[in-house]
Amino acid sequence: MPVPPPEPPAVPVAPVASNPAQAVLVGLLNLSCLGLGYALLKQWIQAAVCVLATAVLLLVALPADVDGVPTGVLVGYGVFLLAAAADGARRGLRAPLALPGGAGAGAGATAGRLALPIALGLVLLAVPVGGSVAYGAARDEAVEQSLLARLATADEQVKSVEGQSFGGAEHTYRKALDVYQELGTKHKDSRAGRLVPDRLTDYYTSVSAPYQQKKYCEAVPGLQHLRALPERVDRALLDGLTGKADDPLAHSWYECGITGLAGAGTEAAAGDNLNALLSTFPESSYAKKVEPTVRESLRTRAAAIAGGSTNPCDAVLELERFRTTVDLLPKDTFAAVSTDTGKEIQKGDFACGVEQFEDKDFGEALQTMNDYVKDYPDSPQVAHARSIAIAAEIADETPDAGKRLPSATAPGGSRMVMVVSNDGPGEVELLYTGPVTGRVTLKSCGTCTTYETGGLAQRLGAPKPKVCSGPSSKYPKATLWLPAGDYHFLQKRPSASSLSAADKSSTAKIQSGYAYTNCLYVTKGYGFGL
Repeated sequence: MPVPPPEPPAVPVAPVASNPAQAVLVGLLNLSCLGLGYALLKQWIQAAVCVLATAVLLLVALPADVDGVPTGVLVGYGVFLLAAAADGARRGLRAPLALPGGAGAGAGATAGRLALPIALGLVLLAVPVGGSVAYGAARDEAVEQSLLARLATADEQVKSVEGQSFGGAEHTYRKALDVYQELGTKHKDSRAGRLVPDRLTDYYTSVSAPYQQKKYCEAVPGLQHLRALPERVDRALLDGLTGKADDPLAHSWYECGITGLAGAGTEAAAGDNLNALLSTFPESSYAKKVEPTVRESLRTRAAAIAGGSTNPCDAVLELERFRTTVDLLPKDTFAAVSTDTGKEIQKGDFACGVEQFEDKDFGEALQTMNDYVKDYPDSPQVAHARSIAIAAEIADETPDAGKRLPSATAPGGSRMVMVVSNDGPGEVELLYTGPVTGRVTLKSCGTCTTYETGGLAQRLGAPKPKVCSGPSSKYPKATLWLPAGDYHFLQKRPSASSLSAADKSSTAKIQSGYAYTNCLYVTKGYGFGL
């Protein structure tokens, strides 16, 4: 088999000279985010990868929101762009380019022909740069809108609790306040942050609304909250609100405290309000009015009792509540007021007992006057109070005894003697009222017994038992000196000393020039057949 002739030696291919201008052009075009450098090199797969990466970034980034693009995505995309630029520059250093006009085939493009494409590449760099700037502006606007939305939510919260008591609305108010504080400090240069001072002014108006409506007690908690705003909110945001709540708060403490001086169940609250005023704003005009106003309030109540324009029993209750409040105030200033109040209560207690007696409420009058004697033993009216209590006790059994209030002074003129004897077992108390009122107590008669009445013998006509028929020395006695007039008597024995009723009332007419005896005894009746 013939041997083929040897192949001719291969012609060596001359290496393509490097062209740095081409490398720069391809790198710049790849930085445009669209893989245009690879397109010049006709490396379509790499160009498609660049376009895909940019599309993914746009899907993640758009629409712009507050959070922006995750940092990892941005870093990854930046590394990818730099890698694409470096790879394109490496490939374009010697590769022929598909430039308009056919330049670059084989020998590469000259620097002169590459000047315009390089300039275009630099211009195309504005695409990612401009896109970044536009995206940043869009994200900034999204942030602004988000902050404005938070501001609007806080405004709605404030509006939603208008008209409610601060106690019930405090949580909502504080939530809104926290938003205002954050917007005004951490985002002070934002549109929302610049609106915060005006919103705080509206906030003040909302919280202080009860004060404007003269609901002073209701206004106190909210005004205390507003006074403490500088401790919770940056002072630069308050814009004239610092200290603005001081005078309204002092005024509210004053009005609420004075109004509650004698209100049922408000004594402690009234004391707290006035004490807060006196300790917090001692030099205010309201603090200086407290003591004179309290005194005037006492004078008004005392005059109402003395003038009969109010029920003295109700007035006493008010005065007692009034004193409770006064006793909560500083002792060095209000001790004298408390003492004077006690004196007026004493007068009112007596007037209350008199009113009850005259209204025929004898049980209450008895209790009131007995309490008066116990509570005010040194009062010059103790004797009169005892007389009224005795008359009330008798009138509780015999209403006619309460037709007239016992006199505070005994009548003049002659008096008749009445000797009262006890012909019965057990101690006995005799109450009497008429021109004079009093009571005496007779000791038990040790040899006396209870008289039986109503038995069969008496039903058949037997004589009644003779009472008080023993010798005079047998019976314990007491002597009364009574002016002439009509008297009501009430005999009171301990229930255990008799099988009959313990109390027994009677009447007597005392005439001038006579001496009288009154013998007290006890009877018991038996039913038929016992």
